[in-house]
Amino acid sequence: MGCSAEIKQALAVLSIPEKAQFYPRFFKTGKGEYGEGDIFIGVTVPDQRKVAKEFYNNISLKELSALLSSKIHEHRLTALLILVMKFEKSKEKSRQKEIINFYLNHLDFINNWDLVDTSCYKILGRYCFENQEPKLLIHLSASENMWHKRMAIVGTMYHVKKGSFELTKEFALRNLHHPHDLMHKANGWLLREMGNKNEPELLAFLDQYYKEMPKTCLRYAIEKLDENLRQDYLKGRI
Repeated sequence: MGCSAEIKQALAVLSIPEKAQFYPRFFKTGKGEYGEGDIFIGVTVPDQRKVAKEFYNNISLKELSALLSSKIHEHRLTALLILVMKFEKSKEKSRQKEIINFYLNHLDFINNWDLVDTSCYKILGRYCFENQEPKLLIHLSASENMWHKRMAIVGTMYHVKKGSFELTKEFALRNLHHPHDLMHKANGWLLREMGNKNEPELLAFLDQYYKEMPKTCLRYAIEKLDENLRQDYLKGRI
């Protein structure tokens, strides 16, 4: 039995029927919803992390491809958790580049917000920052695919943690009038993280654009601000 099959078997053992019923509703898998058609077997994220930790060192990228290409959501998330571990442990640039190419070649399977958020900034974001290659994220941000756009903005989390904010602001502006609430949440989340790192940067951005922001984006962005200041933004008093 190959590693991929062993991981699938390990996850099947950890399946919880109640979770398998709940997750499809939580991740919006109904007709016309953003996760339409996704399949869950009901494994919690902590359990998936344990499986990933057990197997990440032994599974090849070829076998990991079979896991990441699965129709089952937990298979794909576990594959991405493994890929993050492989990337974080890799010291050679050539190996990191191989993992980046693998990630980019499997974008079609990174197709829900948890899959994106778990993996993109720790792999793509870090690679782009450390190698001063913003083009990868810029290209994704220009895509019409919502998951690609989310990868781009969430991918800048690594930049924000390092005190670099320009890409985050650029992508937030690009997504300002996106039709989907998931993008507004991502925008607001990253702007909030920017504010946690450097509040004057956030306030300068808000002062210029907050009246154009969807309410969801604004609420996320100002969540950690002083309550009086939050109310000023919410009520348009600035």
